[in-house]
Amino acid sequence: MRRCWFSAALILCVVLCFVALVARAQENLVDRDVKALPGRDVPVGTYINLQADCTAGVLPAIRLVAQPAHGTVAIKRGTLKATNLKQCLATEVPAFVAYYRSTAGFSGTDEFILEVSYPSGYKQTQRFRVNVSNKPNGAQGI
Repeated sequence: MRRCWFSAALILCVVLCFVALVARAQENLVDRDVKALPGRDVPVGTYINLQADCTAGVLPAIRLVAQPAHGTVAIKRGTLKATNLKQCLATEVPAFVAYYRSTAGFSGTDEFILEVSYPSGYKQTQRFRVNVSNKPNGAQGI
């Protein structure tokens, strides 16, 4: 009888831990909608690590969790020049920029997921829904 109670308690604990992990993952889920032209690079995200003293921290790690079905995602290194960003009146810091490119001739909706992990331990999952259209106003920049 004791084994039965112990097993039931263990199963309940595992289920509660799983529910807590799923809830925590959903807290850090961000949905982003993007418009793109077929076959062209479109910037979909810029990632920096700006410290409180306006200096650059270590850039976050970016992982492609789910690939787009009708395109590709590329991460390029760049520099962000900004004024009046947080408490920083003028700053220039390294950045990662994520680009999406659909296959040539594709028109419709595509989706992919990025996970961004900062050195502090903070993680954010970003789900991108890309509307690919060759209409004149079908693309947007950041």
